[in-house]
Amino acid sequence: MNRFHFLIAVLLGLLLFATGCENEPKPVAVDLTRQSPVTAATAASVNTETLRLGIGSMITPKDGYIYYRRLTDYLETRLERPVTIVDRGTYREFNDLLASGGLDLAFVCGGPYVEGHADFDLKLLVVPQTPGGETVYYSYLIVPATSSARSFGDLRGGKFAFTDPQSNTGYLVPNYMLARLEETPDNFFGEIIYTYAHDKSIHAVAAGKVDGAAVDSLIYDYLAKVNPELVAKIRILSRSHPYGIPPVVVRPDLPEDEQSRLRQIFLTMHDDPEGQSILAGMMIGRFVVSDDASYDGIREIEAFIRRSKNTGR
Repeated sequence: MNRFHFLIAVLLGLLLFATGCENEPKPVAVDLTRQSPVTAATAASVNTETLRLGIGSMITPKDGYIYYRRLTDYLETRLERPVTIVDRGTYREFNDLLASGGLDLAFVCGGPYVEGHADFDLKLLVVPQTPGGETVYYSYLIVPATSSARSFGDLRGGKFAFTDPQSNTGYLVPNYMLARLEETPDNFFGEIIYTYAHDKSIHAVAAGKVDGAAVDSLIYDYLAKVNPELVAKIRILSRSHPYGIPPVVVRPDLPEDEQSRLRQIFLTMHDDPEGQSILAGMMIGRFVVSDDASYDGIREIEAFIRRSKNTGR
């Protein structure tokens, strides 16, 4: 073979190799430090033996991702099967995946659970219990420490941060407060933004980028412990009534034996050193069983907001 023919053969070989690589399926990579572009279709294409776990940045402070990564490894070991993390940008996308079978298990907010339970029979698996033994949380209305505001009414005309349109503490509760004042967000605030993460709302208030925000008390309290310098720049203007704590849920058609096995793993995490270490890092005492009635408080404020809209208040 002369040099010319040799070069042609090499080029053809490289072309065939490249073509073969292009036909290989692309792995779904999920980075817990940013939102993943995973869709219902790509999530569903994962090996059926893989458990698809939804952990969203909107409910998970960036500082705590390491413990959710450790939780994933913990589940893999005890289930003896791979666990794929799916991180979505909004609660709505999480519920869409749970409804379509693109997710098996997820950490969600109380608001999306209530909506998913009504829309497609989303199943409650377990709930976290705080180190103090509570299974409730609160919406904190926060302002910069230097703010002159002393009540919710003082934020009129200001710039306000909501987290997500389906969030209980970060959207429904402040809307409920406005409805009681016979106001709407568009009329009351001068500008509204959505951060799609409670820790981002907290950072926005601390930096003075917004005049106020409503956030999940669990995430605020977590950051107060791990980043007190940040929280020192913030003042809690008010605290809401207690609501059912953000739960761990499963898709409605997940087989009962899988639900039972997952539930048992979560309920016994606090009984072994590795599980205790993960829970401590997440500021969770243990996981416990709860019931749907724990979220009736969220349903009540949703109903009040709907009535207010219908009556034009």
